[in-house]
Amino acid sequence: MKIVLLDALTLGDTDLSALDNLGQLTTYATTSSEQRLQHIADSDVIITNKVIIDKAVIQANPQLKLICIAATGTNNVDLAAAIDAGVAVKNVSGYSTESVAQSTFAMLFQLIHQSRYYDNYTQSKAWCESPVFTHISSPFSEIKGKRWGIIGMGAIGQRVAEIAGVFGCSVCYYSTSGKNSQQPYQQADLSELLSSCDIITIHAPLNGQTENLIDEQALKLVRQGTVILNLGRGDIINEAAMAEAIDEYGIYHGTDVLAVEPMESSHPYFSVKQQSRLLITPHTAWASSQARQTLVKTIVNNINSFNIS
Repeated sequence: MKIVLLDALTLGDTDLSALDNLGQLTTYATTSSEQRLQHIADSDVIITNKVIIDKAVIQANPQLKLICIAATGTNNVDLAAAIDAGVAVKNVSGYSTESVAQSTFAMLFQLIHQSRYYDNYTQSKAWCESPVFTHISSPFSEIKGKRWGIIGMGAIGQRVAEIAGVFGCSVCYYSTSGKNSQQPYQQADLSELLSSCDIITIHAPLNGQTENLIDEQALKLVRQGTVILNLGRGDIINEAAMAEAIDEYGIYHGTDVLAVEPMESSHPYFSVKQQSRLLITPHTAWASSQARQTLVKTIVNNINSFNIS
């Protein structure tokens, strides 16, 4: 069995040795659009994180048996073309729940505690010149008693809700599909959630119901000082509108995802004046060491459980 991993660089320093035992493994750090056919060659199994496997690629590889997506989202594979060609597609779900939940709180606390400001203050030796023992020029508040709204109450949203409750937050949620009504938390419509919550976190997939969900009109409902964190997908938020809202409405915004990744040098977030209200991480929330190892283990199981003749 010939296996190709197209974008190993996205997995960082994860131990990939378990994949070597499955067959003849070829690994590429990255694969550009132009390199896909060359890198896939005569492989039976493709492992891809973000490399796009479209209809043309599938049709050009009649030997292909299985596409393993090293992620939960399947939007980088033409599923209809795979079905037509008799190629199985397997993704991985649930591996990053703890990692994303932890990243949500790391992002929240860095924003509301203004950790970057205080670190810069001490690193500049300004504290050495202080006439008193403390410095609280950038105030912060506790999250206990805050109303926390969750957009997308899947496994990650549920875990975030559980932890938020431990901190003493009152949790409500908006179901992007409209079908999730069995949670032990208050269900709210989107406008109610946006206008009433102090903290809003997004843990939804990108689809027809969520694309551009948080647009210019939605942001006008949000109160000054509200924290909005996007741990879902970039296109859920209108990024140009958010850039303006940070400055105009006093919103705090943290995001781990953008509509176009890697980030473009012309992105509107670079023009935000109140940079202390903005925190961006480069799509790392999913990627704790434990989560990445679980991801690889599940890919191995997906390949082992598939009968490749």
